[in-house]
Amino acid sequence: MLYNGAMIKKHNFFSTLTANNTSEEGSEQKETISVTFVDKDGDENHIKVPIGMSMLEAAHENDIELEGACEGSLACSTCHVIVMDVEYYNKLEDATDEENDMLDLAFGLSETSRLGCQVIAKPELDGIRLAIPAATRNFAVDGYVPKPH
Repeated sequence: MLYNGAMIKKHNFFSTLTANNTSEEGSEQKETISVTFVDKDGDENHIKVPIGMSMLEAAHENDIELEGACEGSLACSTCHVIVMDVEYYNKLEDATDEENDMLDLAFGLSETSRLGCQVIAKPELDGIRLAIPAATRNFAVDGYVPKPH
């Protein structure tokens, strides 16, 4: 190829690596776990939750009444859930000091209480059951339920 009087050799590069990575990444994004939310009346909602999503987000996307007044910013305790099986509770990351401070404000606190915004779906949590307490303590705006974006 001639460019401004200089001879330039044209090279063609082909790669199949990108195509292979794309398909692998796509399958990872679709991986889900089974989660059961049990409401105050004992009714169960069985849903599929993508790996990496918080239980608060999953509840909102599936029209499950889990308040989440601060929208997951660790500024309230309204997304309080109770892990119904201690084996699953022990598979969770340890609660941070900030989460524990908010849990201290939660209604109906138990030994296996966590904030739904801090429980993140991962493969070892497949089958987890979460109870939603009968009430919340919302010090921000009573009854405010954020809508998913």
